[in-house]
Amino acid sequence: MTGQLAFVESPVQLLNVLEWAHATALRDAPYHPPATPGRPAGRDQPPPDPAGRAGSGQPPARPGPAGAGPAGRLPLAGLRLTVVVLSPTDPMSRGQLRRMAQLARDEGVTVKWQDARDGRGAVARTLRELAGPLRAAERVIVGDPFSRYVQLLLTLFGPRRVTVVDDGTATMEFAGQLARGERLVRWHRRGSRGPRELVLAPVTSLARRKLAPGRRRTVEIFTSLPVEPPPGTTVLVNDFSWTRTRFGPPRLTRGADLVGTSLVETGVVDPDEYLRAVAVLARTHGATRYFAHRRESTGKLHRIAVETGLEVVRPDLPLELIARRGPIGRTVVSFPSTVVHTLPLALAGTGVKVAVCAIAPEWLRDNASPRAQGFLAGVAGTATRTERLEFG
Repeated sequence: MTGQLAFVESPVQLLNVLEWAHATALRDAPYHPPATPGRPAGRDQPPPDPAGRAGSGQPPARPGPAGAGPAGRLPLAGLRLTVVVLSPTDPMSRGQLRRMAQLARDEGVTVKWQDARDGRGAVARTLRELAGPLRAAERVIVGDPFSRYVQLLLTLFGPRRVTVVDDGTATMEFAGQLARGERLVRWHRRGSRGPRELVLAPVTSLARRKLAPGRRRTVEIFTSLPVEPPPGTTVLVNDFSWTRTRFGPPRLTRGADLVGTSLVETGVVDPDEYLRAVAVLARTHGATRYFAHRRESTGKLHRIAVETGLEVVRPDLPLELIARRGPIGRTVVSFPSTVVHTLPLALAGTGVKVAVCAIAPEWLRDNASPRAQGFLAGVAGTATRTERLEFG
């Protein structure tokens, strides 16, 4: 393996690696502008304004590069991109990753499935197998900078070029912690330093240095979220152009759809308060379907189906792709999560309205992280392409 080497552990990370590859191919492909009346085609004519229509709220228009296929699709094989899937253990994530891996192969990307958590010796075997490719890579693309596995891999070799793609809203926290020089801690953790954290502290500290820009390292963040570039980094905008080129436009249904969240499973929101909120939102907006997050528990989903009458849907791909393929409701209602930033981009021009319902303070569990309320409010408040909902 040489060229670009990506490490992913979730379907969304793999989707965003494909978006990065597509954006890179668009950026690097030669542009041949069309001829205008009275002038021959040639490079002396400026390309379309990449800023798009001011105030339109739509992603910028992409110029048509040479070599693009039908609907602007570009071959990605020339990027020499290899994606290493550090396979998780839960069945839903593995199933979505299998389907995403096939989509990546269809685009000309090499995918290596690594059973990184498969019994004793898996960690040592994985480190041994990936040490060589990691050293040979021109660029390393990271799907989750908070991952202990990725941090451990980065201790083997310090890449000269690093790209971090979105792993949900964690990108916002990563950029902030990198800018402030803080240790990497997920926002929903309370920050306690138990025995495991103390043992892994040297690994985390070294990985943070290798994820930071320096004299011999460039770092870019590829994101659809509102992120202030930490000093020395470059932020590239993910406008979901691959998704919009590859899928849709979708057929719209008359009703609304709700998007589930794993805030109960991560210990942030009280399960009874969450169920009550789902019931009120479904009744208020005439929702008929509930798109479950892949980490939501079977027991919670059963309660939602029985007590609200919603049809619970377990997507087999990330929601951005499911929504773009359709059918999808004319209104999509979500709690604060990544999709309130990504769905308006993926569904641009389709007429779908995305609405966000803030998390009320009384919904939080007593042992939730002190940062939880502020972080979730920031996720909702910075979603500029969505409608705000008053809960009642």
